[in-house]
Amino acid sequence: RGEVDLCFVGADRVTRNGDTINKVGTYLKALAAHDCNVPFYVALPFTSFDPETQTGAEVPIEERSADEVTHMQGITENGARHIVRVVNPGSPAANPAFDMTPACLVTGYITERGLMGVQDLADAPASVATLERLPQQ
Repeated sequence: RGEVDLCFVGADRVTRNGDTINKVGTYLKALAAHDCNVPFYVALPFTSFDPETQTGAEVPIEERSADEVTHMQGITENGARHIVRVVNPGSPAANPAFDMTPACLVTGYITERGLMGVQDLADAPASVATLERLPQQ
């Protein structure tokens, strides 16, 4: 409906090729932005850039307890906490804490050194310590 001009998110980690690791839901936001032709930016301090890791596929994704998605809790009429299963016993469940947004969905990266593109990340020195010694643009 044209109500969103741009979307930006934070990042826990950005790899050399620009893949972004962040909380679950980031990838879905990027897909929605792409589908609606809305620019999608990732804001990060340079300390979150990981030049040693080439792609997001190399990053292990933390899994949280499956119980968080297979069970719900509530309070009974008498005030007691009660946990109930909401799926059949033995149902498989995944509960990742993070997801990976591919660089092809990212318009740019907002850093303390300014706006960067994917190629800027690929061309960055292989060490964040080296980056911190570079003059500000």
